[in-house]
Amino acid sequence: MKLNEIQDLIKFVSKSGVSEVELETKEIKIVIRTPKNAPVMMQAAPLIAAPVVNPVSQVQPVNTSPSNTTSENKTPVNTASAEEAKYVTIKSPMIGTFYRSPGQDKPMFVNVGDEISAGKPVCIIEAMKLFNEIESDIKGKIIKVLVNDASPVEYDQPLFLVDPS
Repeated sequence: MKLNEIQDLIKFVSKSGVSEVELETKEIKIVIRTPKNAPVMMQAAPLIAAPVVNPVSQVQPVNTSPSNTTSENKTPVNTASAEEAKYVTIKSPMIGTFYRSPGQDKPMFVNVGDEISAGKPVCIIEAMKLFNEIESDIKGKIIKVLVNDASPVEYDQPLFLVDPS
């Protein structure tokens, strides 16, 4: 290492604020330490003011007439979630890409209406170039596929709804 390279290294270390640097080659070992109470050069980033957004509140008129209070204030019952509560969900055991078939020219593992048993493969999840067959834990009938083919999935994301009856 040449003297001017060593000097440049010392200047760089002193400007960077690093307290210690070690450099070792076949020929030489250099340790550069700066004193602990040496001033540290820091440059502040310019502050940019965020745009101010005025919140807009929406006020809905309240109907106080006695004839409409009983008929209009009833909350609708979500029948889809009540219906789906009786089904069992097969969830993703990992993060990856969801595939319904083992290949583009191969048939899908399961379709809506198919009967499945415990241990039967229902899909593949690719994670880090590894293709993992996901098997069913339950016996039943596929009611709904909740994820599109070749879509990314998260851990514990619902994949299928199964009627266990």
